[in-house]
Amino acid sequence: MARFKRSGKKETPELNTGSMSDIIFMFLFFFMVITTIREGEAKVKFTPPTATEYQKLDKKNSYTIYMGEPLIEGSAMLDNSVSIQFNDKLAPETTDEGLERSVDEFVKSSREASKSKDQDPDKITYYLKIDNKTRMTAVNQLKLAMRKRNALKIQYATNKDVKKGK
Repeated sequence: MARFKRSGKKETPELNTGSMSDIIFMFLFFFMVITTIREGEAKVKFTPPTATEYQKLDKKNSYTIYMGEPLIEGSAMLDNSVSIQFNDKLAPETTDEGLERSVDEFVKSSREASKSKDQDPDKITYYLKIDNKTRMTAVNQLKLAMRKRNALKIQYATNKDVKKGK
């Protein structure tokens, strides 16, 4: 009987990677299209007041504070009618001392975050997004607590008044 001899080792053919870059770019494009940048979800009712004079500002090194009627029951803070949200976190306590503690934690964390991003912590801008029905006494309490923490650069969010701003 004749024996067949195999010549050499059996090799696996190389994988064709020519179209791999096309597939990767297709996935990248797909995720870029479907992804939205989340700014922050308001847990308080927020309808900004209107203004005739306003200026669009740079949001670099900025943090947002929402103030308004609570959307979640049981989260009211000042005067049992106003809730305060620091970025994405509601202020947990309902007393003036609780407001002081919440502002202190928020300012410290924002300064630490700006240091980690290699930005100047003294140039942090705090954006106040306040509901137009919120009483100014509550706003003044918040601003006084921020002033005690040396968080002095404050901007207010508004809507453009289309009737007057011709």
